[in-house]
Amino acid sequence: MTTATAPIPVEGSIQSSGGRRLLILTARLEGHDTFLTCSLHLGSEKIAVRVMTFDDMTVLLPNPGTAELPDAPWAGTLQLRTGRRDLDMPLDLASAAQQQGVLLSALDEAEMRYATTYLEESSTTAIRQARVAAILFPLPRRPGACS
Repeated sequence: MTTATAPIPVEGSIQSSGGRRLLILTARLEGHDTFLTCSLHLGSEKIAVRVMTFDDMTVLLPNPGTAELPDAPWAGTLQLRTGRRDLDMPLDLASAAQQQGVLLSALDEAEMRYATTYLEESSTTAIRQARVAAILFPLPRRPGACS
């Protein structure tokens, strides 16, 4: 089951890189799992961000399509996810596996968690469809299923 940590007060600045706006934390986030998607609360706005902690800094990358970001220094709270994720089978993955005769049971629990997270973080329908195909490609087929 996925739970959330207590809200973590954060502040920082905005920088642009590669056509995207990045939220740079003033202080590196210490003692938390990162490289995951979580929620940043800026006033009444809730923004989905990917948290990336490097050697000397933590960067929040807003999901594509995020509306307005502040232009000046900002402050808010970060709500990280923690714990084991529920393994709800994505319907598009299950449907594609059924149609192609792919045995999803070949994935162990950790691989299925990774696969569902990989799909969940798709930013477009085309990317999600490509990721479904990438997950299914190496898996064994039911006997008699077409490749």
